[in-house]
Amino acid sequence: MSQTASVRDLTDADLRGRRALVRVDFNVPEGDDTRIRAALPTIEYLTSRGATVVLMSHFGRPKGVDPRFSLRPVADRLSKLVGRPVTFISTTDLAAAATATRALPAGAIALLENTRFWPGEEQNDDTLARAIAQLGDVYVNDAFGAAHRAHASTEGVAHHLHPAVAGLLMRRELDYLDRALANPARPFVAILGGSKISGKIDVVEALLPKVDAMLIGGAMACTFFRAMGLEVGRSLVEPDRVDMAKDLMARAGTRIILPHDATVARAIDDPGSAHAVKRDHIPADQAMYDIGPDTAASYGRAIASAKTVLWNGPMGVFEKPPFDAGTLAVARAMAANRGATTIVGGGDSAAAVAQAGLESKMSHVSTGGGASLEFLEGKTLPGVAALDEAAGGAA
Repeated sequence: MSQTASVRDLTDADLRGRRALVRVDFNVPEGDDTRIRAALPTIEYLTSRGATVVLMSHFGRPKGVDPRFSLRPVADRLSKLVGRPVTFISTTDLAAAATATRALPAGAIALLENTRFWPGEEQNDDTLARAIAQLGDVYVNDAFGAAHRAHASTEGVAHHLHPAVAGLLMRRELDYLDRALANPARPFVAILGGSKISGKIDVVEALLPKVDAMLIGGAMACTFFRAMGLEVGRSLVEPDRVDMAKDLMARAGTRIILPHDATVARAIDDPGSAHAVKRDHIPADQAMYDIGPDTAASYGRAIASAKTVLWNGPMGVFEKPPFDAGTLAVARAMAANRGATTIVGGGDSAAAVAQAGLESKMSHVSTGGGASLEFLEGKTLPGVAALDEAAGGAA
């Protein structure tokens, strides 16, 4: 059985009159409410069933208590989104915080201060995990974006507070990714981009046996080009991965599809020099910053014919026009294929889809870049593995 199918979720927990301690991922840039909105269904589910909701999240990388990383502004934003007050529990003394949570009325919503203000959080300190467990009566992990980290608030607490269950967002994330890997509708097309093959090698290895086609973009394509003996100019290449790229191509046969043209320029800050060339005509003094228009069109046709599409990593430097064209073409082709299950694996791909305003046109946009990558690699996510099994656990 997969690591997800056996996980118990909050629909199988007695909630009325209980404090639901919910690990969320509110590590959000200013002005971006995406992850906060993603947690709203779980919050509303809990309050509608008479639970008191106690939320906790990390934010940034503070070295100890640092007011610049306080979650107080997030509490204010959450309050506006839910249309009701959200109590902010500012103390980092967990005994005092536990007292404050017990004083909350049923149906109330509270947000704790940044979990990374707690000494021992990132070390998964067991004493801290036991103290965190006193903050609730039920543990709900809805922070898929942090599920690949074994921290006290994501993994440790689940050993001391039961039931320990998945929230609605966590369940949705796991179900979509699990289905894509275990039982995809075919043809199954994976699109992988980004700068380095080294960062995606485990994903390539894990997906190759499962996919019908793997479309490669981004600078990582240049390492494959070098493996083919092509001139790549000043493009980013990982020389120590060239042999690996050769081996992957030999094993994949026709399933790995590489760009057949590229958008090149003299420099990333010289967009006026951008132009398309065939992949075997990259000038020695220029670099590839995006897939070319012919490749964008052919990738679009492959996406249009697919029944399952999984995308992780941009096709070029999408933050800088005109090098965003390939990434936007992929996003638009996925959005147009309404008959397919389309999954965007977080990180830069999710940012690109949001930038294009196409989030609602995808079947699922993951909230966790690193977590979705590790899931696709076949790794066990500590924050998921620590949850109760569906058939067992206390109620």
